[in-house]
Amino acid sequence: MNDTDLWTLGVISGLACVTVIARSFFFISSKPWSLPHWAQRGLQYAPIAALSAVVLPEVVMSQGHLVSTLADARIFGALVGALAYWWRRDVLVTIMAGMAVYLPLHLMLGW
Repeated sequence: MNDTDLWTLGVISGLACVTVIARSFFFISSKPWSLPHWAQRGLQYAPIAALSAVVLPEVVMSQGHLVSTLADARIFGALVGALAYWWRRDVLVTIMAGMAVYLPLHLMLGW
C-alpha cells in the first residue's frame, strides 16, 4: 500500500458500498418485486444485444477501420457460425462450425 493514498481507498470503499446497497434492495424489501410486462419482454433481448455489441465490431472492423476486403477469415467464420446456429439452434455447434472455417482460413491462408 505504498502507492495507495487515502483518496483512492475512500473511492474504492464508496463504490463498494454503493454497489452493495444497490444490489441488496431486492433482498431488503419484504414486498415482492415484479417488473412490468414491457420490461420483462425487453430483458429477453438483452443477452443477444450484449453479444452482438461485443462480437459484431470484432468481425467487421480491423484496427479501428471497417474491413474493406472479403479476404478476412472472421467474416466467413461468422457467416458459417450464423448458418450453423440457424440450422441446429445449438451454441456448441455454432462455435465449432465457425472455428472450423475460421482457423484454416486464418492459419493456412493468412487471412
